Amino acid sequence: MKAISKWVVYLLLAILVVTQIYPLFWLVLYSLKTNDQILGGSFFSLPTTPQWANYKAAYTSGHYLQYLGNSVLVTCVTLLCVIVFSSMVAYAISRFKWRYGPVVTLIFLMGMMIPMSATLLPLMVIFKNIHILDTRWALILPYIAFSTPISVFILSGFMRGIPAEIEESAFMDGASVYRIFRSIILPVSVPPIMTVIILTFITIWNEYIMAATFISSEKLKTLPFGIYTFVSQYNVNYGAIGAFLILGALPVLLVYFVLSERITKGMVAGAVKG
Repeated sequence: MKAISKWVVYLLLAILVVTQIYPLFWLVLYSLKTNDQILGGSFFSLPTTPQWANYKAAYTSGHYLQYLGNSVLVTCVTLLCVIVFSSMVAYAISRFKWRYGPVVTLIFLMGMMIPMSATLLPLMVIFKNIHILDTRWALILPYIAFSTPISVFILSGFMRGIPAEIEESAFMDGASVYRIFRSIILPVSVPPIMTVIILTFITIWNEYIMAATFISSEKLKTLPFGIYTFVSQYNVNYGAIGAFLILGALPVLLVYFVLSERITKGMVAGAVKG
């Protein structure tokens, strides 16, 4: 009976692996085909002659480096602000007993329920009035606002499980609240912080709706805009689109593989301590 159960588990895991890896494998094949091969309906066939020119077109015509630089800048600034703000708020919520603590927690939980699309029009009006429309801040500020609630939720769940004796000992030694937060709480909270980084990174890196709404200048556009370089009124270069999608996914895959171990530890730690 145990052997059967083990094989069932292996089968389910194999199905899961195939369903997750196959779309990426199919996209690689897609990026190496001509339009005729793609539109011919042979989705599972290998390309007769690999069209490496699609990647050259994606790199040059798709303004890959320019859009990549914009995405990296916006993402890095957002990540830095989210980590600083959410860790400080999570520390205040989870470690201090104060009158408005539950209210603040409720406000951040409500922030997780607001759909991004519902804020486009009011944000458009606000950004226009304060003259930051069509600037990087028009992306960074809402990205921070929408990423902070879930980050606070993850970090506060972990920080509640940190033994209070650690802070009490530091207080007795004369350490201030800021010193304890900087030297004790943050180093201990590295695993969930890594989880926050990867979740925020993936969300921001693939975001298009706000970028399309608030950014109109060519020099400020982010990576998702590169796809539309290969779409014209009478023609679509599907192979170049596939190549651009592969190039756009490479940074995400690289970040995930570099931080995968820490991400797993962070999720487990948050589940146990939270």
